[in-house]
Amino acid sequence: MSTSKGKAVITGGSSGIGAVYADRLARQGYDLILVARSAAKLDRVATTIRQKTGRIVETVTADLTYPAHLDKVAAIIAQDRQVTMLVNNAGLGATAPLLEADPKAMSGMIDLNVTALMQLTYEAVPAFIARGQGTIINISSIVAITPERLNGVYGASKAFVLAFSQSLKHELAGTNVHVQVVLPGATATDFWDTAGLPVAHLPKQIVMSAEDLVDAALVGLAQREFVTIPALPDAAQWHVYEAARQAMAGNLSNSSPASRYLAA
Repeated sequence: MSTSKGKAVITGGSSGIGAVYADRLARQGYDLILVARSAAKLDRVATTIRQKTGRIVETVTADLTYPAHLDKVAAIIAQDRQVTMLVNNAGLGATAPLLEADPKAMSGMIDLNVTALMQLTYEAVPAFIARGQGTIINISSIVAITPERLNGVYGASKAFVLAFSQSLKHELAGTNVHVQVVLPGATATDFWDTAGLPVAHLPKQIVMSAEDLVDAALVGLAQREFVTIPALPDAAQWHVYEAARQAMAGNLSNSSPASRYLAA
């Protein structure tokens, strides 16, 4: 077995995108700490990866919407000096229009998609800076920039992930801590069943396999990308979008209203 690159903590590591990240990162030389709600699913993934790669795979059964469980995972990230990567993958989605959605379910989505990701990142960043290195991969979504596509709270939660990652990138400039935010489109996982729209109902031409999604994201990571949109054919479109945002920045706060808002 080759020398370890450290431990990668992967939330939502028992299935879908998280399980593929676990397989791929183990093959790259990372030992793993997999976090998910289902102990049985975690054990199956961990056993398979151990047998295939010989890497050390730890499992933590936790529901990150429960504060005590979240605190437990946060403590591992803060205290285990071998942790060099955090993959914030755990998340919930919804497809129902806002007025048809259950507010309690929406609050639970925010707890997982926003609060848990934020708290784990806040533990990881100081620890990684102290250790002199680290990588944070935040799984957002294309709905971060196209929120009209699905449920509005889901889109807003993923917009948080993108904005939070942009701020992190700015604050961590000059450190040896790298941040990547990944914006998947429709991906063939059980996410869609949970969200209320089975993936079989989606047009095949817009659905990417979880394996292709993660492999593309890891190529982006190796290229030191900040934003990775695996399905976007022309990366220049993102650069134009981002340049337009940056161009507005200097004009967003002024002492006087814009002339179009002044009374005649």
